[in-house]
Amino acid sequence: MHNHSVFTLENTAGVLLFIVKGVMKMYIDIKGAQKKYGTGENAIYALNGVDLSINEHEVCVILGPSGSGKSTLLNMLGGIDSLDSGSVVIDGENISDLSKKKLTDFRREKVGFVFQSYNLIQDLTVRENVETVADISQKPLDIDELLEELEMTKYKSHFPQELSGGQQQRTAIARALVKNPAILLCDEPTGALDSRSSRDVLRMLEKVNKTYNTTVIIITHNEGIAKMADRVIRIHDGKIVENTLCESKTAAADLVI
Repeated sequence: MHNHSVFTLENTAGVLLFIVKGVMKMYIDIKGAQKKYGTGENAIYALNGVDLSINEHEVCVILGPSGSGKSTLLNMLGGIDSLDSGSVVIDGENISDLSKKKLTDFRREKVGFVFQSYNLIQDLTVRENVETVADISQKPLDIDELLEELEMTKYKSHFPQELSGGQQQRTAIARALVKNPAILLCDEPTGALDSRSSRDVLRMLEKVNKTYNTTVIIITHNEGIAKMADRVIRIHDGKIVENTLCESKTAAADLVI
C-alpha cells in the first residue's frame, strides 16, 4: 500500500519536489544522467544532469514538449540507449554497467514497451501478435486471460487492419504485457488516437497497474493525462523541473483529454 501520510516540500534550484517519508520502495533511481548528441558548439543535451526516483508500482506520467528529453529518458529506462555519464539503477541493479547480453536479458525479462505506432505484425492475428512475445518469455502470462482483461477476446482472430486504432493499441499493450514485465514504458501511447479511444487505452493501462502491480511510465505532451498519475514529472531542456507525488488522482475513464 502507498503511504502518503508525511510530506516534505523542497525547492532547490527551481526544482519542485514532493518527498514522501513512508514505506514505499524506491524502485528506479537515476543519478547525474547526461546524454548529448553532437560535439562542441553543436552539442545538444538531451539529458543534462538528471536526478530522478520513481517508486515501485506507481503510474508515473512524464510531461514535456517535443525535444525536452522525455523520449531519451524513456530509452535510458528501457536500456535501449546508453548514458554518456551518470547511472540508472532499477530494482537495485545498475543497468548502466550491464554488458550487451545482460542488457538484452534485462529488456526481455523486465521491460515492456508500448509506442505511439503500434508496430503490430500485419499478417498475424491479435492472438498471434501476442504469442510472438509469449513464446520467447520465461514466465508469460496466460494469453487468453490477458486478452480478456484488456477486453480484446472477441477480436483475437482479427488482423490489425480490421481493428480500430484503440484496439490496435490495446493489442500492443497485451503484447508488451504478456511477458509479465516489472515496468511498462509507454511512449505517447495515445498520440494517434481520438479522445474516446485515448481514454479506453489509458483505462487499460490503469487496469494493468492495478491487476499486475506493474510500474507504468507514460511520456506525453498531453497535460490531461497527468491527472491519472501517482507521480508527475516535468522535463524541459534535458532537466527535471518538477517531480510531484500526487495525493489524489482522477480515474482514467473520467479524464478530459
